[in-house]
Amino acid sequence: MTAPADDASAIKSTRTDSELEAFDVLIVGAGISGIGSAYHLTDQCPGTRFVVLESQADFGGTWLTHRYPGIRSDSDLYTFGYRFKPWVGPPITTGDEIRKYMGEVIGDHDLGRHIRYGHAITSAQWSSADSQWTVTAIRAADGRSVKFTANFLWMCQGYYRHAQGYTPPWDGMADFEGRVVHPQTWPDDLDYKGKRVIIIGSGASAATIAPAIAKDCAGVTLLQRSPTYFIPARNENELADTLRQLQVDETWIHEITRRKIIFDQDVFSKRTFSEPEVVTEELLEGVRAYLTPEDLAKHFTPNYRPWRQRVAFVPDGDFLESVRDGTTKVVTDEIERFTPTGILLKSGQTLEADIIVTATGFNLNVLGDIDFVIDAKPLVFSDTITYRGMMFTGVPNMAWVFGYFRASWTLRTELIADFVCRLLKHMALKGVKQVRVALRAEDHNMPLGPWIDPENFNPGYLTRGVGLLPQRGDKPEWQHTQDYWAEKDSFPLIELDAPPFVYR
Repeated sequence: MTAPADDASAIKSTRTDSELEAFDVLIVGAGISGIGSAYHLTDQCPGTRFVVLESQADFGGTWLTHRYPGIRSDSDLYTFGYRFKPWVGPPITTGDEIRKYMGEVIGDHDLGRHIRYGHAITSAQWSSADSQWTVTAIRAADGRSVKFTANFLWMCQGYYRHAQGYTPPWDGMADFEGRVVHPQTWPDDLDYKGKRVIIIGSGASAATIAPAIAKDCAGVTLLQRSPTYFIPARNENELADTLRQLQVDETWIHEITRRKIIFDQDVFSKRTFSEPEVVTEELLEGVRAYLTPEDLAKHFTPNYRPWRQRVAFVPDGDFLESVRDGTTKVVTDEIERFTPTGILLKSGQTLEADIIVTATGFNLNVLGDIDFVIDAKPLVFSDTITYRGMMFTGVPNMAWVFGYFRASWTLRTELIADFVCRLLKHMALKGVKQVRVALRAEDHNMPLGPWIDPENFNPGYLTRGVGLLPQRGDKPEWQHTQDYWAEKDSFPLIELDAPPFVYR
């Protein structure tokens, strides 16, 4: 599963001195987005000199840093996986299996020679005079500062800080005599066997951890401020299984199953807007079989329309099974303060614990917390306007991969990869070195708003950090629409010689 070791001599680059290397493209991050983008670059733009810089010691991104019990995908691997590599396992799978899949992509396509692990980028400076980015990184192996230049920067580092998850600053936390841990930085030495555990949160992480540890603990309590929608279902895909029985080639199985899932997701997503009450009842019906009427009403009936936050898939209903058999208790309340032995709730109830797990989300960041400078002027990312959620006004020769919330992240990774590769080839044909997006004449007075409309999607991490992100306009070109089903058709039709693209 581990990728081939770095081999600097195998990478096509122009080394200008002992600490500076020049490339055509620099990809930031070796997670699901970076590995997929590197593949598409080699496939669609052969001969491109590129490097992938990864701050961690290995590939995987989320699937390397997240090590909590039960860690698994919350999207199906037919769509979260790459379109070019068939997925042959169960739709929802473990973090280790996802890394194995990614490792096979790296090995099968000789991508390891392009990846530099242990390179934490600190700054990126663009020079219009030189038509290049200068990227500075700290190399973990020796602590030295090293520099790379590239004509194009492809940001695949994700959108949250891997090193530290989000934990609210509750009163009295310092008084608690047990351990407080966040799933994102789960300690290797945490012994929860025979312990009383409180998991704070109601999303996919909390619903994954609870059944994974419940049978080993003296008691697990999931404490939530408000309920979440869940979809319990068998962890299988009947269409894929039927096609395998018919001995259809796995490449076709992957593509057919992928298309069917995408079609069904489109229908479901649209129905959450057109008939939210009906969809709500359908979702509640799915969990009703596991729960008492009291639990359903109090702990599993959200007060918001489906898809304003992610809907959590529960493979084989494992979380709901743990609630039904009593190994997991759910409490819906708010925290007054921590105590030496647990948590005091605003209702006056006290929950006792030896370990408290804060599955309370993550800290959103922008462009990897890298200091960006454009022609000697610091970049304030929130002052820019996004072009289709991947390019930004005033920022030349850069694309950012920001996936979907209502569909698999990787679907957008590959749409953007196709676009970037087409753009790079277009620039080569035109004989130009620079491209940026600029507002058209008809765009200058358009209303601006936050990156994502909070009326449509408003998880805590986004509402906390949305002010860091670029602005959006009131036209599809100047928005991250979250609509894969439209973008899969519109992205290939983007006219590269028309505004808003400006070349030099």
